[in-house]
Amino acid sequence: MHTNEEILSVLAEVKPGLTPAPDEELIKTGLLDSVEVMQLVMALGEEFDVEITPADLREENFHTVACIRALIDRLEEE
Repeated sequence: MHTNEEILSVLAEVKPGLTPAPDEELIKTGLLDSVEVMQLVMALGEEFDVEITPADLREENFHTVACIRALIDRLEEE
C-alpha cells in the first residue's frame, strides 16, 4: 500500500508546485489537463512498475490523489 505522499511526489514531477489535498478534485477543477493526465499515467507506471491499461484510463481513477493511490494499489495486487 502506498501513501498519498508517494503519489504527490509523482504529481510534482509532472506538474511542479501541485500539492493538492488527498480529496481535492484534480481534473474537473483544471488542476490537471488531459496532457498532464497522460504524463501522470506514464510517470506512475514507471515509478510503481505497473501497467495502466486503456481500461484503467477512466476519469474516476484520477479524480483525486486518494483515487490514484487506490488505482496503483489495485494494479499492484493484480
